[in-house]
Amino acid sequence: MDTLALGPSWLDPESLIQSFGLIGILIVVFAESGLLIGFFLPGDSLLFTSGMLVSTGQYLHHPLWLVCVLVVVAAVLGDQVGYLFGRKVGPSLFRRPDSRLFKQENVEKASVFFARHGAKSLVLARFVPIVRTFTPIVAGVSRMDYRSFVVFNVIGGVLWGAGVTLLGAALGQIGAVRDHIELMLVAIVLLSVAPIAVEYLRARRSPATGAAEAAPAHGRHAKR
Repeated sequence: MDTLALGPSWLDPESLIQSFGLIGILIVVFAESGLLIGFFLPGDSLLFTSGMLVSTGQYLHHPLWLVCVLVVVAAVLGDQVGYLFGRKVGPSLFRRPDSRLFKQENVEKASVFFARHGAKSLVLARFVPIVRTFTPIVAGVSRMDYRSFVVFNVIGGVLWGAGVTLLGAALGQIGAVRDHIELMLVAIVLLSVAPIAVEYLRARRSPATGAAEAAPAHGRHAKR
């Protein structure tokens, strides 16, 4: 199965799995779910490829149910760490200067997402790269009720971790998908970043709309 590296070769899902196996998958899922340094990792495409490779018996020789369970556990634990980190760090996170692996705008995106969707953002954010890394941290900063956090964290971990893996396993049975895996991974990346693009365009459109509405009102006042 030949794949296209979406970024550096060491971040290519198949290369990661070939080199580090199931342990590598779990580390990536854990890191991307709640560690600040994990936002750039290929979570969606990695899970999809994992399911596909399990179904074809390539590199991964584990039962599909076991892979799904372990991925869900890693995802849930990652969010738990992110939440606890957010509670400990608190508002100081929003004053942290930018660095090579930390951008303040990523925290702000997650904050807006969390404020807009509330507790269910923990489920929705699982399917949005970058946002899924910072949302549990923002939940901790906001001191979200811990019981509610655990419930939505588990739901999101199951839907994302097991769901994307099972999707890869199901589509991995289709020859056309296996023969064009690089196109499937590109499609997954595009679909996963689509919510970010929509939010970005909406944010750009809002100030323009507000300015357009303010202009006629200003003109009416000037005539008076």
